[in-house]
Amino acid sequence: MDFIFLIGPSAVGKTTLAKELYQHYNGVYLEQNMVPEFMIPETVEDGGIYEEQLCWENVLLQLEFFYKNGHRNIVALDFDDIRARELPLLFKGYRFIILKLISSNPEQIRQQMIHRHTHEGGLFALDSVERYNEVIMRRKLLPNEVQIDVAGKSKEEVFQEAVYIIDHFTSKLEYPYELDDEHHYLSWVQSRNLH
Repeated sequence: MDFIFLIGPSAVGKTTLAKELYQHYNGVYLEQNMVPEFMIPETVEDGGIYEEQLCWENVLLQLEFFYKNGHRNIVALDFDDIRARELPLLFKGYRFIILKLISSNPEQIRQQMIHRHTHEGGLFALDSVERYNEVIMRRKLLPNEVQIDVAGKSKEEVFQEAVYIIDHFTSKLEYPYELDDEHHYLSWVQSRNLH
């Protein structure tokens, strides 16, 4: 596989799965939050849009860099959810898969968020995690996207399911696709009004 993208709400287990897949496939592990810190110029009108755009473009450059240098099984995650809809356009012709993690048991990801916050820190947004999960769960699948429901499954079970899917998946290199309606996605950029 050229690229393995992980999509899903916070606390669904994306980072845990991504690290295991990276090691299993001897690939590359890339999160958008690995972008170096930078200041937003005072002349910028919308800091949120500017920051997200710069981070996204940085991730795309890193993905291209690793691919051109012969790396495969490049695992990437934690970009703004609305960017998921661009993946089939940007990576058409590559062997890629999008694993969309959701939970049909919203209480499970609430508890995972509480556990993560208590033991590791990180984002804590109990009031929105269920809604985010529902929005991501109900949107239609993108080309080369497969949904994994983590409800009631251990980390090991989710990992084994993901490996089985990846190992038996044939990426479509050609497909008809136009950008889906952005309102089916989420964004941390408040001015986009996709919350």
